[in-house]
Amino acid sequence: MSRVGLVVVSHSRALAEAAVALAEGMVHGQDLSVEIAAGLDDGTFGTDATAIAHAVTAAERGDGVVVLMDLGSAVLSADLALELLDEPARERVLLCPAPLVEGLVAAAVTAAGGGDRHAVAVEALAGLAGKQSQLSGADPTTPSTAKTPETGGRVGSFTVTNEHGLHARPAARLVQEAGRLGARVEVRNATTGSGWVPATSLSQVATLGALQGHEVQVRTSGPAAEEALGALLALAVESDHTHPAPAPARGSTAPLAASGTPVPASPGIGTGPARLLQSSRPEVPDEVGAGATVERERLDAARTACRDEIRHVRATTAVHVGQEEAAVFDAHLLLLEDSDLLADVHQRITGGQAAAPAWSAAVDRVAAAVAALPDPYQQARAADVRDIGDQVLHRLLGGRQHADDLPDAPGVLITSDLTPAQAASLDPLRTTGLVLAGGSPTSHSMILARARGVPAVVGAGPAVLDTPEGTLVALDGATGELVIAPGAAVQQRFRRRASELAEADRVAQQQTRSAAHTRDGVHVLVAANLGSVADAHLAVSCGADLAGLVRTEFLFSDRDTAPDVEEQEAVYRDIGHALDGRLLTLRTLDVGGDKPLRYQPVAGETDPFLGVRGIRLSLARPGLLADQLLAVVRVAHDTPVRVMFPMVSTVAELAAARQVLDAAITREGRGAPPGLEVGMMVEVPAAALKTASFAPYVDFVSIGTNDLTQYTLAAARGNAGVAGLADPYDPGVLSLIATVCAGAGRAAVAVCGEMAADELATPLLLGLGVGELSVAPRAVPAIKQAVRAVDRGRAAVTAARALRAEGPRQVRALLAGDTTQPGGGLS
Repeated sequence: MSRVGLVVVSHSRALAEAAVALAEGMVHGQDLSVEIAAGLDDGTFGTDATAIAHAVTAAERGDGVVVLMDLGSAVLSADLALELLDEPARERVLLCPAPLVEGLVAAAVTAAGGGDRHAVAVEALAGLAGKQSQLSGADPTTPSTAKTPETGGRVGSFTVTNEHGLHARPAARLVQEAGRLGARVEVRNATTGSGWVPATSLSQVATLGALQGHEVQVRTSGPAAEEALGALLALAVESDHTHPAPAPARGSTAPLAASGTPVPASPGIGTGPARLLQSSRPEVPDEVGAGATVERERLDAARTACRDEIRHVRATTAVHVGQEEAAVFDAHLLLLEDSDLLADVHQRITGGQAAAPAWSAAVDRVAAAVAALPDPYQQARAADVRDIGDQVLHRLLGGRQHADDLPDAPGVLITSDLTPAQAASLDPLRTTGLVLAGGSPTSHSMILARARGVPAVVGAGPAVLDTPEGTLVALDGATGELVIAPGAAVQQRFRRRASELAEADRVAQQQTRSAAHTRDGVHVLVAANLGSVADAHLAVSCGADLAGLVRTEFLFSDRDTAPDVEEQEAVYRDIGHALDGRLLTLRTLDVGGDKPLRYQPVAGETDPFLGVRGIRLSLARPGLLADQLLAVVRVAHDTPVRVMFPMVSTVAELAAARQVLDAAITREGRGAPPGLEVGMMVEVPAAALKTASFAPYVDFVSIGTNDLTQYTLAAARGNAGVAGLADPYDPGVLSLIATVCAGAGRAAVAVCGEMAADELATPLLLGLGVGELSVAPRAVPAIKQAVRAVDRGRAAVTAARALRAEGPRQVRALLAGDTTQPGGGLS
């Protein structure tokens, strides 16, 4: 039963009654609460605020009311009617600027289907999509820019810093959050001057083409406008910094469509017999529908089946590939519910089309809009739209697109393109290589292929699809080289290169469970950075010696309330159990100005990177820190634990944090856990310079090279304008690392930033005095091998020379043994 009420405000009662009759006819007797406030009497045109207020009260069924108006004073009367309601009732009413007739029809269908009032209002606003798509003078991708007369409207903006712009995953998070909030939300690309689009439609948000450096404006209206704006701006910043788009293979930049010039997409050597997979894009008959109700039911059934299948694939991918890679399917799930897309389909069905051609045409429209974007990375997202479109079409046409339709026989898979679901199911033991006639190295399919470790090239051209089944194929996914039916000499070259890579990887994997000692016998710990229980399992399988950093904010983000002590304790125990006795380094909550929490707002800051974040926020909200440390203390009685405080700048901050820890130990009641170690992050240059002052208070320090670099060089990470400055190889940054190592005394020194995972930096960091490197789990084997190749004596000499270099280019040249660069031959 629908729990959202509708109110129709019109100057003409006859018009209102006719519009309601039309709308009710569209839902075929389904329960619907519609009230009319129209005309001053049966024959007099006009609107009355009191009558509207009574209609709103009568229409309310529990989930609020959406009010649609015709023109002029109807809007003013509706606005006045809100003032006649008490505050709780007023907050549950949305005044919708949709066109009366088309908007009411769309609103009625959505309300009868169980949508909430925000979904009803969004569908009403999209009510013109079908008409616009059929008239040459209108662009259905251009949204209404009408501003609601509701009070409390707010506008804010954020700058996109992600390398690939507002791509699918951050866009999906934005859409999910917008749909959850109690406000009407619209966004626009202020840099390009685009129109406003509903933030609840992933297809519309995608067409903004928001690139790195673009300013995106957010407009909210309704009773919760201010809170909604703050939450969305906070999410935008968090998504940009914590969910970057995985980088494509080096040298690949643009999406390709059968260019005939293979481009590297996933590194590795792949050889074997050709195994062809024919495109499964279905043929769509141009058939007349069996009635709007029947066709909508068919569409809903197909969408439900696809939704269940995608959720299953997502869950499987999260376990076997990784949470970050599994997130690509969130955009697919959102497209199934996209308000703009569904409004178009429903209009086509109402116009007499069957579900399949209606869905196909609407998907093609959205995909074409995305493909027309100027940025190559964002153009590639059109493939996601077509993927989900094809999945639904297969269901509508009586078939099913299986992820496991891949050839059973081992070899190099050749196909026109691959869906993310198929890519997620690739088995490197069966699919020894992957060749796409079209595709893009930045597609979600290639992200998953890289995660699965399958060598791949894309853009090989349509002729590759004519390769006879079983023909020998050789490819290099790092260079893009592709050879069909290679001769003996070429085969030997590929075999030799594959053997070299396989041997290096075999040795690294074989030895990864062993301790990493330098050539001169110094033991270096190689740890893993974790953000989930699944990461902990992966870290163990990759041979990590310990968890060097657990980003506990994954427990606190993307929710409305903080986790309580019991929830935190349970998750920390699960991670500890997965690590099987290895040391667990729990970093306390690292959020704040640039990564705010919805339930812990902070005042607006000119530069949030220099604001209330890390330990500053925790000390300002002592309840959060006290509960977290209590959970840590409980776990530390049974599991080896280190606790680490982030963003420490002064000794006073560290002392205050230790007092909260002491209080947690007292509160827990069993005394200090045996072996509990305390440490701090060194991310602020001032902290690095006075490491000796901190040393008496800590057992270890961990250098966060990402933040230390940006603060040292005054170059915000992710800012394209200063990207060339934010280089951790800058001698100034290296000097601070050396100062930390020299001043730490008995405290161990670790590096947990991205620099730790760079094999080129391994001898440099060890030469400066670092004794622990914490990296992503999959990087552990390679970094252990890099450690084993280091002679600490020679590394110390190289590090000393690096500190005297002119800049990062000279440092890299020095590490690579190249003395031809200016400054490269320093003595």
